[in-house]
Amino acid sequence: MLDWIFKNKTKKQINLAHLGIDIHSHILPGIDDGVETIEEAVAMAAKMRDLGYTHVVTTPHIIWDCYKNTPEIISSKLDEVKTAVRAAGLDIVIGAAAEYFIDEHFMQMLINRETLLTLPGNRLLVELPYSTPLLNLAETLFSIIEFGYQPVLAHPERYTYFHSDLPMYRKLSDQGCELQVNILSLTGYYGDNISKIAEWLLRNDLITFIGTDAHKIQHLNMIQQSDRHKWVSTYPFQNEKLVGLW
Repeated sequence: MLDWIFKNKTKKQINLAHLGIDIHSHILPGIDDGVETIEEAVAMAAKMRDLGYTHVVTTPHIIWDCYKNTPEIISSKLDEVKTAVRAAGLDIVIGAAAEYFIDEHFMQMLINRETLLTLPGNRLLVELPYSTPLLNLAETLFSIIEFGYQPVLAHPERYTYFHSDLPMYRKLSDQGCELQVNILSLTGYYGDNISKIAEWLLRNDLITFIGTDAHKIQHLNMIQQSDRHKWVSTYPFQNEKLVGLW
């Protein structure tokens, strides 16, 4: 009798196998604000496999004021992680792109046609300032597209200056920018207001991809243990199609 009661009180853990691929995380050790050790990286890869992912494109920050990552630095760290993941016997494919902060350095790399690390389908994952809006955002997105990339805006729900200008999200989408919501936003991790905006974006069919944006194992544990799974299981995210473009 008691076993039946406790069994029914157990939360159903989330399964993300239908997504196939995570396109936003920070699991290369020691190069940004993500994991610090190779052991943490392997633990993150194992947890992602437990969640159902078969592929991960991890995306270390490139913010020139604080994280001066280059393709060479990222590639070297990726090789270390892939070797450790193979040694651990984990059945998961790991690659790397980057999360580019749109600043003067990014624009110079774009204009100079330097090597940029992309998600499948020549997609560039970009992020904006959190405190103040980028004045030339429309022109910047146009430039990214003009140079042959598909912009993907990371966690648009977290830019609070858009919350009082909801039509801006539609404008971004209409300009050709794909939007990527964080699973953590839907769990309430960043607060109820951001969670509400994330759900508004989903209700209005403005989101293309979903990502963990996991920086540490606790983020993945929170995703796994959350009981707020409705949108993750019902919304037509396009993650899976990127596996075929790998």
